[in-house]
Amino acid sequence: MNVPAKWRERAASNRMRIVLADAEDPRASAAADVINESGLADAVVIDANSRHLVSTRMERTAAGLRRSVDFDDPLDVATLMVAAGEADGCVAGASRPTADVIRAGLRILGLSTGTTTVSSCFVFMLPDHGPGADDPRRMLVYGDCGVIPDPDSEQLADIALAAARTFAALSDRDPQVAMLSFSTKGSAAHPHVDKVRAAVDRVRALDPDLAIDGELQFDAAWDAAIGQTKAPNSSVAGAANVFIFPDLNSGNIAYKITERLVGARAFGPLLQGLDGVLHDLSRGCSISDIVNVATIAAIQAAERSTAEPSNAEPSTAERSPSHT
Repeated sequence: MNVPAKWRERAASNRMRIVLADAEDPRASAAADVINESGLADAVVIDANSRHLVSTRMERTAAGLRRSVDFDDPLDVATLMVAAGEADGCVAGASRPTADVIRAGLRILGLSTGTTTVSSCFVFMLPDHGPGADDPRRMLVYGDCGVIPDPDSEQLADIALAAARTFAALSDRDPQVAMLSFSTKGSAAHPHVDKVRAAVDRVRALDPDLAIDGELQFDAAWDAAIGQTKAPNSSVAGAANVFIFPDLNSGNIAYKITERLVGARAFGPLLQGLDGVLHDLSRGCSISDIVNVATIAAIQAAERSTAEPSNAEPSTAERSPSHT
């Protein structure tokens, strides 16, 4: 069974409630029909008249937030449903900019414990032919490809930890995290390289059990022979399946190259760092894209429900988004 098929099986076994926040977008309505008919989740589409969905529990949750909630905004209502426990996850952005989705997440869900950063990642499935076809690492995660233009070392560490958790939730393999750079283990000296090294040190202090190394060039992180030559003492070199890019320029360019030239199937962008499951969509997304992201959201929501105690009151942690 391939990985997306396993995702569908896992989602169907839990049947979480996923809300689609793009009011009156025909793609969202069609995706909800597919999700419900396939048994992947219980999908609810927020329509333009979203106020009637607001429950007493949601009103109490909204009253505890630092910022007000617009009960006439379908995105706010959908995100509040997650915060209040009326839904397990939310998928939005087919008809709204990424900035709107992230702001709603920060205002209503807040940041997850231990992080100061909202970021994103893409999950890739390599094609059955061409580069990587025979590699057991058919599933890869790239971060951050869509939110933070120039992360500092603390933000890079947050991105790495979140991306590793995303990989672990969606894969049957352990994450092997490569912090990428134009340098491998001191082959170049530059403040950009120092930032990556500092991020590696921070991740190791926060999660000593996570397999992570850097700084590594992509060829050293991916190819076992090159990794042995350039970083012979690294357990991650040549074995990485999670790749953390030093800035948005490199991450965004790399994910588009991987998708277009290699022919990998991309899932995302998936938001990370919020205290709840909320994912963004490209405004050019297809019905299939919405179904796939909702399936991932359902899996992550199920993981959260078993890993954490139920809490209807969201985190009130709020910081200014560092994206543009």
